[in-house]
Amino acid sequence: MTDHVARVRAWLDQRAEDMAALLEKLVAIDSENPPGRALGRCAAVLREAMDDLGLSPEILRIAPTGELEDPCVVRGTVGDGAKLLYFHGHFDVVPAQSRTQFTARRRDGRIIGRGTADMKGGIVSMLYGAAAAKELGLLGDGRIVLHLVCDEETGSVVGSGHLREAGLIDPRAVAMVTGEPSGGSIWNAARGAISLRVDVHGREAHVGQANRGVNAFAHMLHVARPVEAYAREMAQKHTSFPMNADDARGSMLVVGGMSGGGSNFNVVPGSAYFTVDARYNPEEDLDGELARLTGLIDEAAREIDAKVSVEVTQLQPPASTEETHPAAVALSRVVTEVEGSAARFEMCAGILEIRWYAQLGIPAFGYGAGRLDVSHGPDEYIDEAAMLRCAAVYALYAEQMLS
Repeated sequence: MTDHVARVRAWLDQRAEDMAALLEKLVAIDSENPPGRALGRCAAVLREAMDDLGLSPEILRIAPTGELEDPCVVRGTVGDGAKLLYFHGHFDVVPAQSRTQFTARRRDGRIIGRGTADMKGGIVSMLYGAAAAKELGLLGDGRIVLHLVCDEETGSVVGSGHLREAGLIDPRAVAMVTGEPSGGSIWNAARGAISLRVDVHGREAHVGQANRGVNAFAHMLHVARPVEAYAREMAQKHTSFPMNADDARGSMLVVGGMSGGGSNFNVVPGSAYFTVDARYNPEEDLDGELARLTGLIDEAAREIDAKVSVEVTQLQPPASTEETHPAAVALSRVVTEVEGSAARFEMCAGILEIRWYAQLGIPAFGYGAGRLDVSHGPDEYIDEAAMLRCAAVYALYAEQMLS
């Protein structure tokens, strides 16, 4: 380890207990989304912690929307130079399997609890990484702006969407990094998403007069079949981006993740519905695939004279930054130096908030200490030593990009 890295690590090691305590405090706030509860409470704790670290926080209030409770963005700034680097994270978490997950436990060098990996642990690393960069004079001619949003688990249109609409993401930024649970890999690409709800409309009738009804369920089965065939086809279209060895390389679709209909067992169902949720590799044209999907549904409906309506519930583009981009090379160099082994570039199997920045031409990456394979499970955890190393990466990356 170089003296330079050792200096940053020493600063962080002295604050390891403070970092753990902050994560335990954040885990205790049940900011589950959906429905999006306790968001304002979590934001207040983050603001207090950021204020203590000298990160000049402010809470940006957002108009009430849907079920989200007190939606907001926590924004902080450190440094005042011309160059700009974004740290980005989210403080909402997926629903817990048990309420005990909101009591953090420390065991065998790990902190266990809901949101430790995805991504309250990542937020702690970013806050202390930014503070280390400030205290150790690593900001050069630049500044770090931190964005912490409230609704990533349900698409991030409210939080990150607000940042975009309000012009709070500067396209001149040198880079963006988010502390998602990449397990120490650098996620330089992520899939895009299309989500649909397909409603099939029939006519109810008593079972004794079933001939008078129009069975929406039977029509739904016919309409869903070509979508299932399409899903199998897209699974065979592999990406050129490196991926985790256990992840499928094709674009992934789930047909019927949610479905339902009918009013009673002895009544011809007058309505039925199913959902389609897709994650498309960056090589695919989302507008073209959406047109193809809806075209398959419309054609199948015409074949049996079915009445069908399609609602697009999510349309989010993919994102990618080449490994050879100077911002990617710099991040790889820092990760290699801190971790002591060569950095790995991978595409995230899902969608990432890097897309909000990449759309503006900002090189954007996911890099965090958490592990994706435990992130939404009952025993979610983050390794404390990895959380410290990740904070060192953030601080040293700021030095690389802002000097």
